[in-house]
Amino acid sequence: MNEYSEECLEIFLRKQGRLFDEPVAETLEEAEEFLEDCMAVVVNSLKEVQEYFEESGMDVSGLSYEELEEMSEVFPIGDGAYLIVEA
Repeated sequence: MNEYSEECLEIFLRKQGRLFDEPVAETLEEAEEFLEDCMAVVVNSLKEVQEYFEESGMDVSGLSYEELEEMSEVFPIGDGAYLIVEA
């Protein structure tokens, strides 16, 4: 089970609309449960975001780091870290 920081959960709650048409969580507890259920991951850099998608079989070789950061599945959480939610 992943441990998500409170900051990570709060950012997901605020920005979940970039990935979903309707809210999937309304509280920190619901957000954590949802992220655990969909096996969301936290990585420490855009390079790791790129590596994650490549390992998942997605061809992101032509995308810049800026384009990776703009993907709806990628949530910047500060200090260079990113939450990746594939739902």
